Amino acid sequence: MNAMRMKAVTLLAVAGLGVAACGSDKKESAATTASTTATTTAVSTAVSTGASTAVSTATTGGATSAKTTCDKTKAPAKLTPVKLQLQWFTQAQFAGYYAAVEDGCYAEQGLDVQILEGGVDIVPQTVLASGQADFAIAWVPKALASREAGADIVDIAQVYQRSGTLQVSFKDKGIVTGADYKGKKIGNWGFGNEYEIFADLAKNNLKVSDVTLLAQQFDMSGLLSGDIDAAEAMTYNEYAQLLETKNAATGKLYTPDDLNVVSYEAEGVGMLQDAIWADGAKLKSDSTYKDTAVKFVTASLKGWTICRDDPESCRDIVVAKGSKLGAVHQLWQTNEVNKLIWPAAGGVGHIDTAAWDRTVKIALGTPNADGATVITKDPGTDAYTNDIVDAALKELTAEGVDTKGAGFTPETVTLTEGGS
Repeated sequence: MNAMRMKAVTLLAVAGLGVAACGSDKKESAATTASTTATTTAVSTAVSTGASTAVSTATTGGATSAKTTCDKTKAPAKLTPVKLQLQWFTQAQFAGYYAAVEDGCYAEQGLDVQILEGGVDIVPQTVLASGQADFAIAWVPKALASREAGADIVDIAQVYQRSGTLQVSFKDKGIVTGADYKGKKIGNWGFGNEYEIFADLAKNNLKVSDVTLLAQQFDMSGLLSGDIDAAEAMTYNEYAQLLETKNAATGKLYTPDDLNVVSYEAEGVGMLQDAIWADGAKLKSDSTYKDTAVKFVTASLKGWTICRDDPESCRDIVVAKGSKLGAVHQLWQTNEVNKLIWPAAGGVGHIDTAAWDRTVKIALGTPNADGATVITKDPGTDAYTNDIVDAALKELTAEGVDTKGAGFTPETVTLTEGGS
């Protein structure tokens, strides 16, 4: 994978506040988890991908239809074993897959799914391409880079419809849009997570030399220490970490009023993120594998509808599975992930051509500090297919499952210090 290199890089050796949002494709230190007992709370302000910030006002989440359920008693006597490789550690970023296991959605489809936790040394698309997993979860630009390097992998379901990447700063820095990055210290994780930053620089006619790029840990410590002016964050993880942190000057938790947030989705440079990837060669040559792919996607999407309709239950499932993040933080994460998935105009998981083309265009045309791009040639139409997900959506619709979530309303989550 042609991971981007920064010219002006300062590693921030600071303690972490939580497990990374999405993980890297190369080895680096994992952030530690804050687990302080808290009595102070703050009502969360949810970050919208269509605006800088937006308050979630609903007290209950979910679509207007009845809650989705799965029936594991429909499972055949013999289940087909399937391995799913995640791109990071257990957390609500992957709640739908854990829910599909726990609620029997995979068993209902005749599958026995083993979820393989990610980590600092694990590149999910490489695990898939090497035959060590049947399916994998990966961001589209990262997977396209691996595909160009020889990994025969195909996007068969685009679960996240929107980008959840942000650049967060304190208001006194005056960073409201990407145009304000000039002369500022801009933190980023690297390893493929920085592509949208370069795209936003280009959109605003800024050169890499106009900013100081600093490599940050997968947390907000660099921002809190003042080492960087604007930190990279995911709506569902690091942004919440900041809101779970006490402001030493006031003795209270930070609030959205203390911050400016640049959403790359709102900036128009958001790239597609979590998707289900399959083995391209096997899709073409193995009808049994292709049938399994349809069943796997069907059950996975059903799991995500469960998390839409009952985020608390999915939070509980992820916590029970051993997440190192606190229960309150995990509810926030489930809620924010839901916003990246729902509503899904074309049906959950359906790959929108315009969003795909935008991601490819950015990956092809945005140079990094060394002048390199994510990919050097168009991946072509073989890099994704809607055949699998559309077959899954057809089955779910026939079953009466709401696959679009037009009535989805996020919850209001009250964060606590440390997210415990």
